[in-house]
Amino acid sequence: MIDANLLRGALEIERTTHGLLPHRLPRWARDQAGEPQVAMVEAEPSGVRLALRTAATWIELDTLPTRVGYAGAPARPAGAYDLRVDGELRARAVADGGDTVSIDMATGARTVTPGPAATLRFDGLPAGEKDVEIWLPYRERTELRDLRADAPVRPMPDRGRRVWVHHGSSISHGSNTDGPSTTWPALAAHTGGVELINLGFGGSALLDPFTARVIRDTPADLISVKIGINLVNADLMRRRAFGPAVHGFLDTIRDGHPDVPLLTVSPILCPIHEDTPGPGAFDLDALAEGRLAFRATGDPAEVAAGKLTLRVIRDELARITASRNDPHLHYLNGLELYGEADAEALPLPDALHPDAETHRLIGSRFAGRVFRPGGAFHPG
Repeated sequence: MIDANLLRGALEIERTTHGLLPHRLPRWARDQAGEPQVAMVEAEPSGVRLALRTAATWIELDTLPTRVGYAGAPARPAGAYDLRVDGELRARAVADGGDTVSIDMATGARTVTPGPAATLRFDGLPAGEKDVEIWLPYRERTELRDLRADAPVRPMPDRGRRVWVHHGSSISHGSNTDGPSTTWPALAAHTGGVELINLGFGGSALLDPFTARVIRDTPADLISVKIGINLVNADLMRRRAFGPAVHGFLDTIRDGHPDVPLLTVSPILCPIHEDTPGPGAFDLDALAEGRLAFRATGDPAEVAAGKLTLRVIRDELARITASRNDPHLHYLNGLELYGEADAEALPLPDALHPDAETHRLIGSRFAGRVFRPGGAFHPG
């Protein structure tokens, strides 16, 4: 059995019949969500890693992944496990086996096909005591069964690093990047020298009150909330509701963290939703060609009646942040992370999510703006 104290980045660890299942929302929040999408994505352990101190030269990990796909859509690649030694990415592996879930895009029905557990082996670790992290796949529910090594392992010591809690959409969750330690928040955390708790939930950054309460109750030195794209592509609310919902979300966070640096981040560029409201939908023409892509289905004429677009959200979020008279509250325009020139050089492959190279760009720019001297998260 794996020692739960070896895990970082999870807010709750469920003991199953065979091992440990990390969660990024506590049980009470999962119960309040009452939504299969939230249940699916919060159990996908983006940012969760085994953090060890050991002299081992090999490590084996037994896991049971659960992979999700969509009937009629191209199969998604299996999730990767990243091995980092003293902060450096040394290996990447994929687990064979595991359960699969197929979702019917028309009805939402789910078909589960059980599969066997998998074993990953990492060889050739350098001799001597070292910090070892195994980052779990960002888009696969991952039950941890067992951990073996040729030397004792113990939890990585507390290095006194600040804890950064970040909430966002599937782009923060990981979207289409190549590995769990190379999502843009993980890359920014590495550059900034902070401990990441990633509350990026695919399709589920919707200003839910339970999410605000989770952030309120989670020990944190730094907090950021990236707001916008899911509100548009879910067509969840209108401008009238958006402002009070943002204020309420921030008020709840401030109830638990009155003086912590708090950063609101507006959406990166997404051409399909800049001026066209949601809801978003699968692009059926792309699916017919064997590609997964998205499109906006709303009517731009309805923006005048209060429908949200990304341009509207950026303007509103900047205004709301400035209006709160909070010296520890900051705003970052998402176009500074990925804008029009970037979309020409690095277009979003599915019209919604960035690829691995764009994650690196966003992570680098975020760290350069936020952790630098004068930035929202600089210690000074």
